[in-house]
Amino acid sequence: MKQVKEYIAQNQERFLEELFELLRIPSISAQSDHKPDMIRCAEWLRQSLLAAGADRAEVMPTAGNPVVYGEKIIDRSKPTVLVYGHYDVMPVDPVDEWKSDPFEPVIKDNRIWCRGADDDKGQSFMHVKAFEAMVRTGTLPCNVKFMLEGEEEIGSASLYKWCEENRQMLSSDIILVSDTSLIGWDTPSITCGLRGLTYMQVEVTGPNKDLHSGLYGGAVANPANVLAKLIAGLTDEKGRITIPGFYDGVRELSAEERTDFNKAPFDLERYKQALDIDEIEGEEGYTTIERTGVRPSLDVNGIWGGYTGEGTKTIIPGKASAKISMRLVPGQDWVRIGELFKAHIEKIAPKSVKVKVETLHGGAPYVTPSDLPAYQAAVRAMETTFGKKPLPYYSGGSIPIISAFERILGVKSILMGFGLDCDAIHSPNESYGLDNFFRGIETLPYFYRYFSDNK
Repeated sequence: MKQVKEYIAQNQERFLEELFELLRIPSISAQSDHKPDMIRCAEWLRQSLLAAGADRAEVMPTAGNPVVYGEKIIDRSKPTVLVYGHYDVMPVDPVDEWKSDPFEPVIKDNRIWCRGADDDKGQSFMHVKAFEAMVRTGTLPCNVKFMLEGEEEIGSASLYKWCEENRQMLSSDIILVSDTSLIGWDTPSITCGLRGLTYMQVEVTGPNKDLHSGLYGGAVANPANVLAKLIAGLTDEKGRITIPGFYDGVRELSAEERTDFNKAPFDLERYKQALDIDEIEGEEGYTTIERTGVRPSLDVNGIWGGYTGEGTKTIIPGKASAKISMRLVPGQDWVRIGELFKAHIEKIAPKSVKVKVETLHGGAPYVTPSDLPAYQAAVRAMETTFGKKPLPYYSGGSIPIISAFERILGVKSILMGFGLDCDAIHSPNESYGLDNFFRGIETLPYFYRYFSDNK
């Protein structure tokens, strides 16, 4: 592995220059006017895989954004690792909160500041460069395939069918993913669980047009007022979600499991200070890391209606809408949760308004067994480069497609991420530590070595 480390050290500057080229492409999947950027980004990655040593790389069409597929098969009798990542990024709004251009990477305080620096271009690109280092030094111990998609941030809708149509091409022994975070730089971890997701949109319609709030106020239902009441009623005073049947199937952890789960380092005061909040809030009877790791949640992601421009406009809006996400835990089916949500909203909505409820996308929770040979290989790899054994970690986030990989491809995934909570993914001023980027490139070849040895 000395050769690999030397290769990485000798090419650090070039690796960063190439990453910056990738980051400059505004591949925002949620906004249709960026469709040409999605195509451009996919083609850039295809070329990058070929330059890194892939024998085959192509941009493959889907019903939505394309998938970049690449492979290097050194010996079909050897194990195969399938690398998954995504090249689409979140919108940058609100733009005025960015301290630099969202798509012009800047290095400051030993961090790369740019949209996608961590999620997931920076982390995906680590795999490309680790692969290159192994190929160029003749140390690649197994077959490698790449599957880089462009719709993760909008639910991976096209990838499900694409995977079903390409099962044979995607055959592998394990799927390796870097789209998660470490507990901390001094506390390495491997994500062994992800919450599921059900993402809904609610539209409340009242009068057939905006009305004068003086002439009609108090006589006609205000959709914004009604929507606010509907949302407020979705949780009770104990922080529990009030949708009938929502908790059916959710397993309560034993006292021993809860004790073990809470052994992960966590400083509540530092947590509040970092977020500039005076107090935390959540489901009564659970710690913060339990609330974000092994308990379901419900949150409004966006809400709009009426006049929000400068000055005043005294109206009763004709419509009001909200986007609402629910994070799920094992035992909950995301489709059923969407159905329960819809039925509940329709039942409690007053007859003075009409409601439209849609499920936009979602995915099942996911758990990686810690006794998998690939998981143990990941543990050894991180222990080698971090100098301490990584802890198992249950993330509050969701990657809906991960559970589908097991269902469609019959393969487990290892979630070996190198991000940190301070990276502010999905927020203005996203960043990624230079140390994290290069530590990831250094660690991944050890995973390949240990995994191949085990197999």
